[in-house]
Amino acid sequence: MAAKTEVLGNLSDIDAGNVARCAKVLLRHPLLRPGGPDGDLLPLVYRYRVSLQEMFASLLGYRLVVERRFARLYKTGPGEDSTRGEPGLSPRAYAYVCLTMAALTGVGRQVLLSRLVADVRAASAEAGIRLADDVTDRRALTAALRHLIGLGVITETDGTVAGLISEVPPEALITIHTDLLGQLLAGPLAEARSADELVELAAAPGQLGTEHAVRRRLVENPVTLHADLPRAEAEWLLRGQRRESVLLERCFGLITEIRAEGVAVTDPEEYLTDVVFPSTGTVARIALLALPELLAERFEESTTDTEDSGPARADGRVAVSHATLREVCERLVEDYPAAWSRQATEDLDALVADVAELLVRLTLARPDGDGWLISPAAHRWLPQPDDSPGRPAVVSELPPEPGWSLFDEEGTP
Repeated sequence: MAAKTEVLGNLSDIDAGNVARCAKVLLRHPLLRPGGPDGDLLPLVYRYRVSLQEMFASLLGYRLVVERRFARLYKTGPGEDSTRGEPGLSPRAYAYVCLTMAALTGVGRQVLLSRLVADVRAASAEAGIRLADDVTDRRALTAALRHLIGLGVITETDGTVAGLISEVPPEALITIHTDLLGQLLAGPLAEARSADELVELAAAPGQLGTEHAVRRRLVENPVTLHADLPRAEAEWLLRGQRRESVLLERCFGLITEIRAEGVAVTDPEEYLTDVVFPSTGTVARIALLALPELLAERFEESTTDTEDSGPARADGRVAVSHATLREVCERLVEDYPAAWSRQATEDLDALVADVAELLVRLTLARPDGDGWLISPAAHRWLPQPDDSPGRPAVVSELPPEPGWSLFDEEGTP
């Protein structure tokens, strides 16, 4: 343990706390700049840049570039994980982000919007990507440009990119901040021979292999299940999970919950929580109330001696069909009609899709055929509704059998 925290060992408690605070900000905003989210902390990051660079490199294998005008943390890519995308960006908008970055390279400090759009289309033709000049396509391009504006890479000096959605878009002058543009791409572009290889290389573990790969999972994901890890990584985590718990709290201010199935990591300040749950809103509340019903129903089926009851999964996940989730959502809507937004519940199929999408984003569900596999971490939420009219909600109890001790027993230290 001492070898891993020696980067903070020579700092006072106040300085160590500041380093942890800066590290958390960089995890949330890998491109930190004045005028952007939490940009006022850039001077503090610059002050502790050496300690931060050493800590990120040794613990996670991340490279950190810090200058007075910006700080850039090069994190690992998400690989094939489709749940880690930027909210509001469709796949086509993501393609436009890449094409716009290519078009911005070498155009200088300023460019007219019409010229930029033409260069983007030329880049797409060169890449063999077919584009359609319709409203949907223009909205995707606008979303990509707004994303780059939010990152501070480009600014609207005169006019706005919002006019792109019109048939005859007005002209606008765009200023390019080349120092930030050059820091965006995290993957080793020169080493990749294809887009798939670039994604694979960007998601590769750090120099310490297993250690960096597992610790990155702990820091970047709310739940890490042993069953989801390769054998070597699972064994490494089982041996050192208590040490890692101390490490994450000391260096990043994160709290770990060690259970038989894996490790859950939470931020007590909810600063690193990109999707707050439980939360207000019809979809979030129905998802919360649906979880114990789904888990309780599956556990009751597994304890009955019937031919339809399959064996419990070794990873502790619960298989739930689309029909079952739809039935649970329908019951909740009918039993508590005054509790929900009419707009959110008027289309039941759309509601079920929204609930499933939220659970997937929370890593509490994983698509499986026409249904989903519910994570054992879902047992952390057992809501207790009040005595409002309607059918009492089913609240499951944590079963005592080892095969179903979902997040209720500590694992081997």
